[in-house]
Amino acid sequence: MEELGTIQVLVNGEKLSLPDGATVQTAIDTAEAPYKKGASVGILKKSESVRSESVREYRVKTTKGELRLEIIDPSSASARRWMESFRQYEGISLRWSSKDATAFGPFSESLKPERNPTKLDKYDVLFSAGGYNPSNFHLLFSLAEHSADYGAPADGPFARVVGGKKLLTSFERSDRILEIEPVIEWQESAKHLVTDDINTALEEGDGLFTFIKVKLALESPEGAEFFFGLIKDGLFEVDDESSSFISDSSLKGEICSFENFEARRDGAVWVRTAGYGTGKVFISRDERAASVVHSVIGHIEQGIELIHMAGKGHSIFVKTDPAPINILGMGFKEAAKHLEGLGVELVREGYKEDDANIVKLNPSSTIDILLAKKVIATGAPDSLVIRVELYDELAPKTLDFFRHAAGLTFRPIGTLPVMMIYEDTYLFKAAKSAEKYKEILPENVLVDKTKAFEIGITNQAAKRMGIVGVKTEDDDLFGPTGEKFSSTNIIGKILEPEKFKALTEKDTMYVLESKKEEIE
Repeated sequence: MEELGTIQVLVNGEKLSLPDGATVQTAIDTAEAPYKKGASVGILKKSESVRSESVREYRVKTTKGELRLEIIDPSSASARRWMESFRQYEGISLRWSSKDATAFGPFSESLKPERNPTKLDKYDVLFSAGGYNPSNFHLLFSLAEHSADYGAPADGPFARVVGGKKLLTSFERSDRILEIEPVIEWQESAKHLVTDDINTALEEGDGLFTFIKVKLALESPEGAEFFFGLIKDGLFEVDDESSSFISDSSLKGEICSFENFEARRDGAVWVRTAGYGTGKVFISRDERAASVVHSVIGHIEQGIELIHMAGKGHSIFVKTDPAPINILGMGFKEAAKHLEGLGVELVREGYKEDDANIVKLNPSSTIDILLAKKVIATGAPDSLVIRVELYDELAPKTLDFFRHAAGLTFRPIGTLPVMMIYEDTYLFKAAKSAEKYKEILPENVLVDKTKAFEIGITNQAAKRMGIVGVKTEDDDLFGPTGEKFSSTNIIGKILEPEKFKALTEKDTMYVLESKKEEIE
């Protein structure tokens, strides 16, 4: 019996041996690669791939995190030496640190040390020979603008730090450089395939990319929450592209605060914060200058190749660092256990009993919680937290309004204060006036009768547009908000009617959305 051959492929950068005829699914299962059903994967063909002649950027992975270096002048002797021998510097440890610089080493080098002061800008990178000894070279990172004699070659700095700058002041003697990788720019002539067909066969030398990992910027806590809202189903939906970016307009019109003024280099994730296209999220494919209306919220840490391959209509699976802290809707005990693993203290507020559901956090953002190592969680009795089913297929545009108004766009739990209760009718007015920027055109309007516990919203055909209502009894004359049928869009139903009937005009109803598969 003839023995089957094998092929060598790369799965998210890791080498893997697979049997001939292996598919994308085989590779994902074998590598245990991050992937979400329905997402697009990228396949880069080795035989047709073309690399740019001059690599200008490098990832330097350390025990504290990742730095990114950009070569200043590729023709300088130090830059050429780096590009030829960067693997030589993997494994070197922090040797010394001062207020002006930090250095990793030592290692031997063929470059000639000079006995002259070198003028350095903040974040410059250069070779430095202790005692002018070629066997005692170090990789030196400048922490401030200064001038000093470091025994550097005549050409001085050969690179600058463009990513991970905050790491430079956190290094300790036990830290070391783990790995150095060039950031490869694949020219447009490279042959590739982007598909959601996991039965696609792979060939020898193929590079498979199944996801992107985004390192969120600590300077952008609100931007990170905005991004979590965008990818709450795990996918970045590419609906526009150019040679310099791909974008997702799912949250277009939603306001995000400007937080981080930074150059938008290849792999930068940024959101437009003002003007036309506010709320649109972009991922860069090239270098762009910083902008006062484009706030950088993170950078691609892994999977940049997929960004360059994906096009309009593709869905990209996204993982983030840090992952979102999703404890809203949890009980206090469950949340405390989850936070314990993150080193975060939980403080109870509001209704503090064990049967409470968490409905509010302070601080509210994942990044601020992790930095503070503490969060104040407001609890509400379970009787006020009510599960609902929403009719996405019947009323998608109205639900876009509802989720924005109730806060479900960015949080797993929504807030609806009770406005009025009369007879069998309960009316709610969301705290957020989303009707100012979201339309509520007639959609899935009532025809025959109102069904008890269905949720209705007054549409633009009536003056009280945006009011949310529920009736506890069937009604042949009026909709859930008390309007005529043609002015009422039906968006879902209450799944816990007994809890609902106990609401008073002093209460706030907290809404938890149940997915169709959970209900079934």
